[in-house]
Amino acid sequence: MGGVVDVVVGYTGGKKKNPTYQNIMDSTEAFLIEFDPSIVSYEEILDEWADQHAPFYPSKCQYRSAIWCCNDDQRNAAQKKIEELSKGGQRKVYVDLEPLSAFYKAEEYHQHFLEKQMSARAPQF
Repeated sequence: MGGVVDVVVGYTGGKKKNPTYQNIMDSTEAFLIEFDPSIVSYEEILDEWADQHAPFYPSKCQYRSAIWCCNDDQRNAAQKKIEELSKGGQRKVYVDLEPLSAFYKAEEYHQHFLEKQMSARAPQF
């Protein structure tokens, strides 16, 4: 997506420090997006998130759907997107909105996961 500078996979939302995939404790798997707001807006990122995500079923903590916001503007935009997904309350949406908290980078094998999977499946000539 144009304007996205970096995406880091990790863990956040928990109270216990230094979670890992094997010991995630009370954290949630998440990704941290660094973007250039002069190229892509936060709302456009939320649109992409909504296009690729279906938060219509409850999940346990590790896999729950959540958005961690840096400020009130982000929180308001995220709340608006959630309301759009719920189609005026006709559909239950399971997304937690929380203030940004400590983020712990996941193990290297989680970073750029899809690229690694596609590369491993590419024919070798």
